[in-house]
Amino acid sequence: MQRILSMLLGLTLAMGVTTGCAKQRISAEKAIAATLISDEQEEDLGKQVKQELETKEKVKYVQDATVVEYVRALSAPIIRQATKDRPGVKWKINVIDDPKTVNAFATPGGYLYVYTGLILAADTEAELAGVMAHEAGHVVGRHSARAMVNQLGLQAVTQAALGKNPGTVATIATQLVGGGAMLAHGRGEEIEADEFGARYASGAGYDPRGLITFFQKLQKEQGDTPGFMKWLSTHPTNRDRITHIQKIISQNNLRGSNNSPGGLPAIKQKLGGK
Repeated sequence: MQRILSMLLGLTLAMGVTTGCAKQRISAEKAIAATLISDEQEEDLGKQVKQELETKEKVKYVQDATVVEYVRALSAPIIRQATKDRPGVKWKINVIDDPKTVNAFATPGGYLYVYTGLILAADTEAELAGVMAHEAGHVVGRHSARAMVNQLGLQAVTQAALGKNPGTVATIATQLVGGGAMLAHGRGEEIEADEFGARYASGAGYDPRGLITFFQKLQKEQGDTPGFMKWLSTHPTNRDRITHIQKIISQNNLRGSNNSPGGLPAIKQKLGGK
């Protein structure tokens, strides 16, 4: 195992130095995560992180079944698209009750978390679907697992996945609730998640431009609404990134007819929003 790790790490370093290509570096690091951290280990790690979020960080989930089922139903066709690329994941959608935080994040094992603040900030189902599709892209790309290996080391992450290092899991949970710094993704990972997200949203019938309009809204309102910074701090965006998403949509002829509020206004009303 150590020999395999050394070879893969050497490949990653060589690719990064000789080519400077972010996509090739990501591919090499993805190979490390896929080879050394199994789907089952990712599932166990995601489960442990969820327990830490609930017991140590006191995360509260929405109890209204109508709201939870709405988010899960909206996400279901997106998950079906993502499963085509990574069939070994058992997806779980969790809605965190925090109307002041505009955020969403993914952890290993297909655990997707969305805050009620983000639901309240969305104006159309395509915007909410775009964010969920983007987060699903992080899971498909093994971005969280790769970030953990890079920041904590393979041994620590493997031990945590095997239940032998609860301290590491607690650290991850704390950082996630604190703003996602531990699992913050680089520019290459965000671009890849955008590409996955646009494709998954379109395949699910949502207008793939929903993610673009949501980004534009965050950029416009971040100065007046601190809660918007939660998303931007872990998913930094700029004009080039938005242009890239538009290019991906155009090049791949991505379409989606659902760009309406749909059932979102009723859900926002249940959450106390307008």
